[in-house]
Amino acid sequence: MIVRLLAALAMLCLAAPVHAQIVEVDGGAVRGVDAGSAIIFRGIPFAAPPLAGLRWKAPQPVVSWSGVRDATKPAPACIQNDQGWNEASFRFASEDCLTLDVRTPALTGRRPVMVWIHGGSNRAGSPDDIVQSTITDEGVVLVAIRYRLGLFGFLTHRALTREAGASGNYGLMDQIAALRWVRRNIARFGGDPDNVTILGESAGAQDVSLLLAAPDARGLFHKAVMQSGTPGFGLSFRTLAEGERLGDQLDALLEAGGDIARLRQASVPALLAADLRLHDETLEANDYMWIRATIDGAMIPKSPEALLMEAPPRPVIVGSNRFELDLPGGRPHRDGFVATGFGSREAEARAFYRLDEADPPAHPRLGTRDQQIATDISFRCPAINMAELLASRGAPVWHYEFDASPNGGMTWHAAEIPYVFGDQTFAGQSLPPYWVNFAITGDPNGAGLPQWPQFPAHAAFEQDGVVAKGKLRPEPCNLFERL
Repeated sequence: MIVRLLAALAMLCLAAPVHAQIVEVDGGAVRGVDAGSAIIFRGIPFAAPPLAGLRWKAPQPVVSWSGVRDATKPAPACIQNDQGWNEASFRFASEDCLTLDVRTPALTGRRPVMVWIHGGSNRAGSPDDIVQSTITDEGVVLVAIRYRLGLFGFLTHRALTREAGASGNYGLMDQIAALRWVRRNIARFGGDPDNVTILGESAGAQDVSLLLAAPDARGLFHKAVMQSGTPGFGLSFRTLAEGERLGDQLDALLEAGGDIARLRQASVPALLAADLRLHDETLEANDYMWIRATIDGAMIPKSPEALLMEAPPRPVIVGSNRFELDLPGGRPHRDGFVATGFGSREAEARAFYRLDEADPPAHPRLGTRDQQIATDISFRCPAINMAELLASRGAPVWHYEFDASPNGGMTWHAAEIPYVFGDQTFAGQSLPPYWVNFAITGDPNGAGLPQWPQFPAHAAFEQDGVVAKGKLRPEPCNLFERL
């Protein structure tokens, strides 16, 4: 009997929750959980639920709650279609999703803050379990945010333009609302609101770059990291008029007759189904529908290049992976993709890639010729152009190319994330020290680390270690003009 009692007590202790922590934030108190080396809070609201009449409106102030809100369990992702890779986020999603997660070593102190903006083509994804990362053991506070996706977050519509003077980019507005929340509240989590670094991957990196440009985001962060994403992914920017034509398509699909009230009353499944049927005639594949950035006239009042030239210079890390993704639309769309990407330099680009000759053997690290074209146009060359623009403004810029993988094979899109937030290493090296040093001081270099020179040089994070190299792939990127 005694043995059974002791065993039962032991199981009870193992199952008992660890010590909870309570913090007062905008709207009320939240309870997080002590996870050993850090305290984790999940699903803290930073804005009102964007439901019904608030659908396709700028985020509104948090709705207060009574008592202590449980912030110990994962929060739902924002509404999205199932793309396969995002099935978990698709299944656990809600239109009431404007929340963020915080991981901090302690509630006291004043530590640098890293704010993560997830990727997913601005139409899918979530922060997932990024707050489980032990990167906070290095003395930083980690915040991960959710933002409206797909047509819920980026729809432009004539009625919305009439209503507010501009429309679109609600997801970016959500991100700014989250950064304002960080500004007001992060000190209560042991963070320093005067030392905030925003970082993102893919569409998250694009959004980071647009926040660097956006006038409304000025003063809300101090450094930025862009992993495989720039303001347009090498695409032309969408005008407000072009965006409104997508709104016209939605009207036709749902027989709304231009009535935004009817669209606000439409069901989530109906809107998700319509989202999959929208078409941007300038794109080779509609996978890129919501990462073709829209100059809406308010959030992004003019060309991102022009805005970046006016913005205050801030330290940045920008880079891409050696191989990212295949050609949008596949081989039949290659000629159109090259023509659109290189514009007036198309003939020179075709000569460089030898497109009128038989396919050469695949490069062991860069991939097939089509894969090289896809990575050059959408990732590598835009990142170089972004680095050049920012450096010309006096910003300290560190450029990288990531080329390591657990099995020694080619990289792929998002392959670097486990190396930044997880425990993956290559040749005894890891990325967190560089990223954390950058968050602390604005310079990724530190004692014991291989030197990372500023742009136009770049750091190659390779299977054999960190190697400082010159300017990356000048041909064909000297032929490419877009961000």
